[in-house]
Amino acid sequence: MAGETSLATLLRSMSPQLNDGEYVFCCIADRSLLQDCEVLGSFREREGLTVILPRQQAERLGLAFDYVAAWITLNVHSALEAVGLTAAFAGALGQAGISCNVIAGFYHDHLFVGQADAQRAMQVLQKLAAGEEQ
Repeated sequence: MAGETSLATLLRSMSPQLNDGEYVFCCIADRSLLQDCEVLGSFREREGLTVILPRQQAERLGLAFDYVAAWITLNVHSALEAVGLTAAFAGALGQAGISCNVIAGFYHDHLFVGQADAQRAMQVLQKLAAGEEQ
């Protein structure tokens, strides 16, 4: 099933969902440190492997982190080639003074916002989906 490309439909159908838990970004040199861990996401950089983990798992492994995030999933099936969705929600969150780190999955976009900003971010996203001005 192909993802949605219409920006108006994507915005109207975002259906943001705040997932339970606290999440952190860590950088590791050795992937074997992650045995018995559920890695939410990863990306290879020159400096090492960035991984997104539940905070409790990172603490159990003694991994360093300095950003504790909430995870919001946009439940619309957005096409990877869709234009404007990231700009729209990032702009709305930015106007509200909320930092946002975005991961595009095959089906959905996943936003990581500061844990303290989670509820405000949900309000901003819900207003954006409803077509209300920020």
